[in-house]
Amino acid sequence: MKRPTKILTALLCLSALSLANAGDYISTAKVIDVVPRVEEVNRPSEECQSVYREAPSQRSATGAIIGGIAGGILGHQVGRGSGRALATGAGAITGAIVGDRLGNQSAGSDGQYQSRECRLVDNWERRTTGYAVTYEYAGRTFTTVMPYKPGRSIRVNVSVTPVE
Repeated sequence: MKRPTKILTALLCLSALSLANAGDYISTAKVIDVVPRVEEVNRPSEECQSVYREAPSQRSATGAIIGGIAGGILGHQVGRGSGRALATGAGAITGAIVGDRLGNQSAGSDGQYQSRECRLVDNWERRTTGYAVTYEYAGRTFTTVMPYKPGRSIRVNVSVTPVE
């Protein structure tokens, strides 16, 4: 093909293409109804609180027994004559008291302990995900979903093609 024929063919194709697209245009349609599309989403959160409870009795006699024996032995060695029995008794009593206090230090003086309790709580949120828009164009009713709430009218793309 010669160069002028190629140019003429290209121009004819371009003009035919513009005629084929001549049926597309933008118009305005009247909005009839807008309904928000809402979904519920759960975003659970953790709630915690301090709880004071009565400590279970965990006292032990082991410290008093060992302390009494040790105090009695020490008192027996300190005393002389008739005072030996008195020193043994006083050492045993003192040793029992000291042993009891040392052995039960971890039980706590107030009989309470603190614990932390946590639980999950539901937090339901409603959020709008879009809008179902019903509109009228050329005597016909259409529905679409839009990401925003439209006004009284919307712009529509109209395409006209021949029926064969």
